[in-house]
Amino acid sequence: MTLFTNMWAVMSTMEPIQIGLWVSGVMLVFVVLGVRVAFAAALAGFLGLLWIFSAKLGFEKGFGVAMKMAGTIPHSKVSSLALSLIPTFILIGFLAYHAGLTKALFEMAKRWVGWLPGGMGVATVFSTAGFAAVSGASVATSAVFARIAVPEMLKLGYDKRFAAGVVAAGGTLASLIPPSAILVIYAIIVEQDVGALLMAGFIPGIFSALIYGGLVVILAVTNKNLGPPVTGFTWGQRFASIPGALPIFFVIGIIIVCIYGGVGTPTEAGALGAFVILIMAFYKGMKFGQLKDALIETAKLTVMIFTIIWGVLLYVRFLGFADLPSVFSDWLTSLDQSPMITFVFILLAYAVLGMFMDAIGMLLLTLPVVYPAVIALNGGPDVAAVDSAFGVSGVGCSIWFGIIVVKMAELCLITPPIGLNCFVVAGVRPECSVQDVFRGCTPFFIADALTIAVLIALPGIVLWLPGLMGFT
Repeated sequence: MTLFTNMWAVMSTMEPIQIGLWVSGVMLVFVVLGVRVAFAAALAGFLGLLWIFSAKLGFEKGFGVAMKMAGTIPHSKVSSLALSLIPTFILIGFLAYHAGLTKALFEMAKRWVGWLPGGMGVATVFSTAGFAAVSGASVATSAVFARIAVPEMLKLGYDKRFAAGVVAAGGTLASLIPPSAILVIYAIIVEQDVGALLMAGFIPGIFSALIYGGLVVILAVTNKNLGPPVTGFTWGQRFASIPGALPIFFVIGIIIVCIYGGVGTPTEAGALGAFVILIMAFYKGMKFGQLKDALIETAKLTVMIFTIIWGVLLYVRFLGFADLPSVFSDWLTSLDQSPMITFVFILLAYAVLGMFMDAIGMLLLTLPVVYPAVIALNGGPDVAAVDSAFGVSGVGCSIWFGIIVVKMAELCLITPPIGLNCFVVAGVRPECSVQDVFRGCTPFFIADALTIAVLIALPGIVLWLPGLMGFT
């Protein structure tokens, strides 16, 4: 009892920043030990709040304050209207799959670009990009095309590691191409306009898809054993494949017109897109059982994402009381080195974290601390582009950094040992082991690193569309 009393006496005299560091360290230990990010963050956040308020108010009152925050924070934050985008975008993707629209999209891509070296791989990349434009979930995209594309590639004699790697990497495009669930979460955390972030991801997402497609062609040319091209389709057959995929392009048009044209909010765009896909799915002959499956799968994925948000938001509130974000920002800006070098080290830290955490959890945990530091490194929220460290304005920096950090989050989906997309593909296709998928993803990891370097060097790729909309 005396030992406990002495320990509490020491703990109660600690500064909030010291408590923040200790609790954050404990949370990282939880994550490394395999505790789910949502539960590790929620537990760490609650214990941190309990520690801070007990030191100020005594244990009984401190416990009451911590319990009250634990009960109110999740509801107050998750009831945000912007988050309603996530289930609607996910629902669009699952409805499109169960209605057979994704098969039609893949068939069209196969007929139009299958003649290229590694043509089925190129078709997979472009069809995942098209599907990503109606579904904001990378995991769902990988799961869908693992069922559709991998069997066709294996049937044609494609290397199984290459086939699985293309699908897992192609699924990551849903992180950037609007509508993107991760971009919505980023916008909410940093209090940036959701529409601006979604439109900013469009050109970098298409750019990434082109890089992936070019990489597949290069790999197929240099290694003839990866997979043959698909030939024999006439122009008539190619044009005949277009109508089956038109519903997806129609929904893409609705989302872009609503967000870019100012016709509606992103939330309205998601709801309208889901309604249109539902009508088209019934027209295509979707049965009630398929609708039920789409709704259940949407609910499962939505609950997983929202659970992570609930848990991490409690930890984020604790960070605010511990004053860790401002201290970290002051420390980074005081370093005697170029801000760009510091920024590169931040990205490298994300690459390491991505090996042990899922993408959404990683962003939710780190952005409250890292985002203010990056804005400060750039010169502040009101700095002009000509005076900034990264060549972008204060508002532009928020959008530009969002795309960069989400692109880094894509790496988490295909890097060992956590790479969620790789586990999904391996789970759907038993003939492909997790090791096979990770090996197949290696060239795409390198391509992503080069893409990130280009987006850092040429921020105009990210900011052109938001600039047209008046956000930068």
